[in-house]
Amino acid sequence: MMFAALALLFTASHAFGDEKNHNRYKWRDGQNNLHYDDVLPDEALKYGYDIISPTGLFLKHVDRAKTPEELAADKAAAEKVATAKRLQDDQLRKDQQMLAAYPSEQDLQNSQREQLAVIDQTVQATQASLQNQEKSLSEMLAHAADLDRTGKPVPATLQQQIDMLRVGIEKQKAYIANKNAEKEASAKRFETELAHYREVQARIGSQ
Repeated sequence: MMFAALALLFTASHAFGDEKNHNRYKWRDGQNNLHYDDVLPDEALKYGYDIISPTGLFLKHVDRAKTPEELAADKAAAEKVATAKRLQDDQLRKDQQMLAAYPSEQDLQNSQREQLAVIDQTVQATQASLQNQEKSLSEMLAHAADLDRTGKPVPATLQQQIDMLRVGIEKQKAYIANKNAEKEASAKRFETELAHYREVQARIGSQ
């Protein structure tokens, strides 16, 4: 019986000691009034709180619960940062590929000139074809005019050929115009590319 009584006394004393030695919560309400409590109330969750040790030492701060709008804003900000990081990584990879493909500035410029030369060759070949078609059209139109002056009808096959040549000539003119615009845009892009290449080389040289 004495042993049981001693055990009960120890248990009660231990439980009492636990109540006196657990952490507490500290927070300020909407009017900036300071509060302490042994249990965590909803108001503390609303404004945020500190966890205080049994000896009164600060252990940890817990921020208030964020609103759905704040959580959405945090998510958008995180996505923005992630997108910027991804773009930065993509640009770094492209820069590394560029330097691997063109070890020197001269290599890059040679490649750019070759690409512009290909466009020039395409334009020249198309212009030569265009001149031939325009010559053929001129001859057909002259023949059709001669027939008309003599009162003879223009054959349907001849008229069809004239119409087809006119369509082909217009297409080739549009193609040449597009290639010239492509060359101009490429030249501007190459200037930007060359400037970026120099920046990358300078950055690497300064590291």
